[in-house]
Amino acid sequence: MKSIVITGASSGIGRATAEVFLDAGWQVGLIARRADVLDDISTAHANATALPCDVTDPGAMQAAFDGFTAKVGRLDALFNNAGMFGPSAPIDEVEVDAFDQVINVNVRGMFIAARLAFAQMRRQNPQGGRIINNGSLSAHNPRPGSICYTTSKHAITGMTKSLSLDGRAFDIACGQIDIGNARTELVDDLNARILADNPAATLMPMMDVNEAARSVLHMAQMPPEANVQFMTVMATKMPYIGRG
Repeated sequence: MKSIVITGASSGIGRATAEVFLDAGWQVGLIARRADVLDDISTAHANATALPCDVTDPGAMQAAFDGFTAKVGRLDALFNNAGMFGPSAPIDEVEVDAFDQVINVNVRGMFIAARLAFAQMRRQNPQGGRIINNGSLSAHNPRPGSICYTTSKHAITGMTKSLSLDGRAFDIACGQIDIGNARTELVDDLNARILADNPAATLMPMMDVNEAARSVLHMAQMPPEANVQFMTVMATKMPYIGRG
């Protein structure tokens, strides 16, 4: 039975992805801060393991990874998903502390998770595994007022490329999924901000979050000799091509 750790597993894309992997028969380690939600998932699924912790806490993350791999034997995949959007404003209206918070979660937190997964995959026998980073359409084409989030997601693209290169010698593949307008709490919050600024605004098209989750499963199920390096999955009619 294959195993995966999913960060940000208590809601949104992370929770939907956890459910899809559990339905596919994987052992799933669930990382998020909301222990009660993780406990609910693990109670409902025998193959789910709740690993409540903060992705920015290196010691807690080490304990979570060690506990999960001790239980299931090895780590086949990481879905490096936990993240936040941060303030939506021009750069001169963004406090430095707010920028630091986004970078801490979206870059440092993903670095910590990738570092732990890489170390486990490198030393296990047989060696290897797969790291899937959750990027964003903002890693390529930002939306207005997204300086913190966009900067962080451009960093994740660099992380993906670097992990792909460094992982070759150890049979560790790395890919990135860039998801656009899946209906989650984060997108609902963004839409609420848009409507607060302009109640007559037309909201962007959405897709079911499970379409994104199934795409992550597809990436994880690739054979060792194949890799989805970058995947874009989005609502068909959203303004991505040509936006700016």
